[in-house]
Amino acid sequence: LVAEGPVFCSGHDLKELSSEDDVKHHSQVFEICAEVMTLIQKLPVPVIAKVNGLATAAGCQLVASCDIAVASEKSQFATPGVNIGLFCSTPGVALGRSLPRKVALEMLFTGEPLSAREALMHGLVSKVVPEDKLEEETMKISRKICESSKSILALGKATFYRQITQDLDTAYRMTTQVMVDNLNLRDGQEGIEAFIQKRKPVWSH
Repeated sequence: LVAEGPVFCSGHDLKELSSEDDVKHHSQVFEICAEVMTLIQKLPVPVIAKVNGLATAAGCQLVASCDIAVASEKSQFATPGVNIGLFCSTPGVALGRSLPRKVALEMLFTGEPLSAREALMHGLVSKVVPEDKLEEETMKISRKICESSKSILALGKATFYRQITQDLDTAYRMTTQVMVDNLNLRDGQEGIEAFIQKRKPVWSH
């Protein structure tokens, strides 16, 4: 996901949330936003945010919802809703799952932005690079991912998000079965055979 201009994403259009619109409309706006955020994690392919600028409120939520986020050094991340009387509760869902609780709550309570380096330190983004290296680094990650089997990536991504909410024993039981299922996939066997034969695998996709 990439944006044009100095802002990655500033979140909701506040004009859509004025009292001129009814509760049903407001509910629809937030329900669609939540659907978009959850769909990112349900997609069978990795989703990378390429951030070059400000990501605020639902824009910050979008970055937190992606599988990988690469940011330029000038990027900033904030949930400033509290300052205009609209606490960033839905962005808090994604932030609370990406950041340590106290960092997420400081962002939510104060609205103060995190720098790109702070976002990296706390795990909101995966990598920070100079602005002129952003495209190159993002494409390097993308190309590396594309070398792998699409079906194996889909299985791995779905499994990761399932296990992350489970207790340790349940997560290990579930992922143990997934490893067995993975071995029985065509690309699972192809990868092992290619490794043993010291050749590049030929994936089914």
